[in-house]
Amino acid sequence: MGDASRPRFMGAALAGEAGSSRPSLESGHHSYPSFDNNSSVYALNPEHGGTESRTGSQYFNYRDDPNDVPMQPLGDSRYLDEKRATYAAPRQRSRAKMILAGVAAGVIALIIIVVVAVYFGVVKKNDNDKSTNNDSASKPSGTSGSGGKGSSSNLVVTGGDGSKVTTDNGTTFTYQNSFGGYWYWDPNDPFNNGAKAQSWTPALNETFNWGVDKIYGVNLGGWLVTEPFIVPSLYEKYPKAVDEWTLSEAMAADTANGGLSQLEDHYKTFITEEDFAQIAGAGLNFVRIPLPYWAIETRGDEPYLAKVCWTYFLKAIRWARKYGIRINLDLHSLPGSQNEWNHSGRMNDVNFLNGPMGIANAQRSLDYIRIIAEFISQDQYKDVVVMFGITNEPEEAIFGLDNLQRYYLQAYNNVRLASGIGEGKGPMISYHDAFLPLTQWAGFMSGADRIMLDDHPYICFGGQSAAPISSYATTPCKTWGANMNTSMSAFGMTAAGEFSNAVTDCGKWLNGVGLGARYDGTFAGSTAVGDCDTWTNWPAWDDTMKSGIKQFALASMDALQNWFFWTWKIGNSTETGKVESPAWSYQLGLQNGWMPTDPRQAAGVCGNTAPWDPPLAPSATGGSGAGQIPASVSNSLHWPPTTISNVGGGATDLPTYTPTGAVPTLSAETFSSASGTGTINAGNGWANSKDTAGAMVAIATCSYLDPWVGQGIAPPSPLCSGGARRRDVPLPLITPPPSPS
Repeated sequence: MGDASRPRFMGAALAGEAGSSRPSLESGHHSYPSFDNNSSVYALNPEHGGTESRTGSQYFNYRDDPNDVPMQPLGDSRYLDEKRATYAAPRQRSRAKMILAGVAAGVIALIIIVVVAVYFGVVKKNDNDKSTNNDSASKPSGTSGSGGKGSSSNLVVTGGDGSKVTTDNGTTFTYQNSFGGYWYWDPNDPFNNGAKAQSWTPALNETFNWGVDKIYGVNLGGWLVTEPFIVPSLYEKYPKAVDEWTLSEAMAADTANGGLSQLEDHYKTFITEEDFAQIAGAGLNFVRIPLPYWAIETRGDEPYLAKVCWTYFLKAIRWARKYGIRINLDLHSLPGSQNEWNHSGRMNDVNFLNGPMGIANAQRSLDYIRIIAEFISQDQYKDVVVMFGITNEPEEAIFGLDNLQRYYLQAYNNVRLASGIGEGKGPMISYHDAFLPLTQWAGFMSGADRIMLDDHPYICFGGQSAAPISSYATTPCKTWGANMNTSMSAFGMTAAGEFSNAVTDCGKWLNGVGLGARYDGTFAGSTAVGDCDTWTNWPAWDDTMKSGIKQFALASMDALQNWFFWTWKIGNSTETGKVESPAWSYQLGLQNGWMPTDPRQAAGVCGNTAPWDPPLAPSATGGSGAGQIPASVSNSLHWPPTTISNVGGGATDLPTYTPTGAVPTLSAETFSSASGTGTINAGNGWANSKDTAGAMVAIATCSYLDPWVGQGIAPPSPLCSGGARRRDVPLPLITPPPSPS
């Protein structure tokens, strides 16, 4: 570990020369010029120059100023109003002697109408949709249709606004969704995709049209990958914990309070089924769920609670399916760390594509991508987990664009091997922009089958301003709108995987445990501009403050067009008893009036009549010609790389793994028919039985360093003994198709 913890969010800072980092201005490894275009003072400045050059004395703005675009009057909507059905009130009988009989007949008729309407309007419709829709035309084998053989006649399997929901632990709550959405869950048919989040969002058994249907998403940050500022109560108990590595060590030593199992207590309570119901009721149709590599396995002395969070991700799939919500699975933490920040699992060093274990850790990461892709590409899951973010926020400035693109292409091949190339199968593959301008990625992997660019725009981590929130009313429109518009045409599907309502860096541990904030001068090297209480004491916010935040949120949503807010929930501090980073909690904003109750209210806030003109290119949607990456691209980005940063010698001098190990496949939930007809097929975890290579493991005759060793350490010498074969030369030991362990 270094002398000081690095901040959690680094991406919004600006870069100097090529190859330097874009973390915060106070990074322990780098120094940076001062800019304000992407900071909280942007709204106060008149016109901003800037260039996208990364050479000499010029520096690009992390988020370019937009080009001129046609505008429409402020507030005009881009969308048609939803059709609303009206129903006439029933006629009353006029004769008194008919009243008693009429009441009885009416009750009976109402019961019959409701049953018939639910069956033909929802249940039967879902079955018909599945038989005519290509996305889910074939029902997974081993399941029964809704209302089919073995179903109980009084089993309630669906409902809309105001219906009673029974959770898997037997508790109940009232489903509140005024947007025409309905839940669906039949234990006899657990892979039925009939649920619909809102009237404007396609049901899970219908096609989601990328670039046409809007992504209104929210992250479930801090749940399966903990972060101090999101779940401060976990870290307040252990003052020396600064990331999940040190938190896990501290918990494991605290056997009196349950040891490492305390993490599972967190998984059980922080996000529950009711959160998914509330997300649908808030008009949101996607969740982005950060998942760590230790959901699959740990090795050596890695202290994480291995595999347990995967069981809760399976619950997330079930809950998302029940409420018609689609999932973006984001691989958030890689072996060795891809960005040296606390959300990567361990702070301060990058050992992914960097340093002596750089290739080995990347090989291991590619294995985990392959294992996840094989699971989510199965018929039982492909219509729920529709997007796969293969690596969160890789720090390109440390290991270089060439090696990152080589890794991205190999990850693409792994995912498409699992799901099938050019046939519209498998997830949309999401690539983070690595804190480079979106224009840097124009044309990358042209012809690839369904890839998306992931941008994380934040304005709160640069220079700070004491200006009121009202001054930021159109800042997102000015800084983000044109970038997204251009990228949708130049690259293809582009979305904001993260953004928030924060315009300052105030919030307990937002920058990292004990690091303070630039706004109040408690961050090393900063100068105070105000008191953070203004931005964190949300119970004291007046209507003007709330209205200003809501306007900023709407402008952000309209500018970004397809987005995932970071994050759904911020936990209370045990020290103050309240949320200490309110600008980052969607749920808290809904509860207290500074988030829109309908995300469609954002349409037109920036005044842009046509932010982007669909449709996407065929490769973005799996159409004809998709997956045909030119040979010149494949050859130029061949894996593995030939050089690695921050280590002497070439890549052939570094430790690497060989594909001869047993694959740790992911298991599924066990579903048994409620009617007692047997176990329902949930898949064996492996979509493509022809994908038979082993897992990347150590070569018996070679030496290895700790995967988290850090840069500046010489590789083992001699690397191998006994004439062992090196790098990709070892022939894989072909194993039978893996089965769940």
